[in-house]
Amino acid sequence: MAWNEGAGLNPEAGEGFKKGGFPDDPSRFSSAEREGNRRESKENGSKGRFWGGFGAGVAGSQVFGGKELSNPLASSIMAATVFEMENVSVTRSGRKILEGINLSVERDQHWVILGGNGSGKTSLLNVLMGYLTPTTGEVHMRGREAAVNSASQSWDDWRKRIGFVSSSISQMIDPQETAIDIVLSGRHAMINYWQKSDDPAEVKAAEKTLEKVNCTYLRDQIWATMSQGERQRVLIGRALMAQRMEVLVLDEPCAGLDPVAREHFLNFVEELTQKGTFRSLLLVTHHVEEIIPAITHALVLKDGSAIAKGDKRRSLNSLSLSNAFGADLKLRSRLGRYRLYFDDEFIPEGGQVV
Repeated sequence: MAWNEGAGLNPEAGEGFKKGGFPDDPSRFSSAEREGNRRESKENGSKGRFWGGFGAGVAGSQVFGGKELSNPLASSIMAATVFEMENVSVTRSGRKILEGINLSVERDQHWVILGGNGSGKTSLLNVLMGYLTPTTGEVHMRGREAAVNSASQSWDDWRKRIGFVSSSISQMIDPQETAIDIVLSGRHAMINYWQKSDDPAEVKAAEKTLEKVNCTYLRDQIWATMSQGERQRVLIGRALMAQRMEVLVLDEPCAGLDPVAREHFLNFVEELTQKGTFRSLLLVTHHVEEIIPAITHALVLKDGSAIAKGDKRRSLNSLSLSNAFGADLKLRSRLGRYRLYFDDEFIPEGGQVV
């Protein structure tokens, strides 16, 4: 399998990745040059693939557009990319659900995906998770190609690279499942810990994870008796148990939380992010108030298309959000947090309109 083989529809259609910020970044090369590199890789028998930092080329090097890169540089280039979507579109029953999504998430970038109801947020996540197959386009992430191209097309091992926290998981957990078992289930990418292991090392790791998410006291408490805030923290613990997690995805994590519990939870996520507990964060919401200061980038969706994308200071503004939600809105930023005001609502002193 050549390094550029994509996940999904047409293995020969991928053109690698974009962006990297390194002197020999492959995004500097044209499509023709990258196509020449693909042919060169195949002719030389290269089996390496850079996604996630596993560059392995001919005689310890990789070639891009006639330029040879040593493995250490190649690995550092691709290690920066967590995942990439290239021109992803999804059409079902003649309706465009997603259209032309291009998204490159790099390590230490923390993204918010923002949009109104029906904007395509959930569909984008389903494409990333492998639950929804793109009509066109490709998704690149370390391990995904092996899952797509395997005879069994087993996705379980690959999904261990994504820590996923969602109400859909919450609803499937057995009410009698204890916190320690819920966290342990994350090690094996299963919901409800039905395939129990007596491995003391796993149990110890789960206990350390409960401590990390401030839930040691919940160790033997059952799911049915936990508060909504406690459940969300335990689910994050479950996500963190994945040994090879590349990105933590929080899908509407504050749903069902009262205002005080929401702030406690957001402060908790901010703390984990600042500590470097995970490489990248993907926060999906339609509430700007839930965007924490640690967020570095934003993707704003409307009707399945991206209307703003990139550094949050450029992509989050009154114009983009007015477009996204179809109303005259003013966005205020203060101390790394945001608030929306409708039409001519009064904006209190402090902060600024962006």
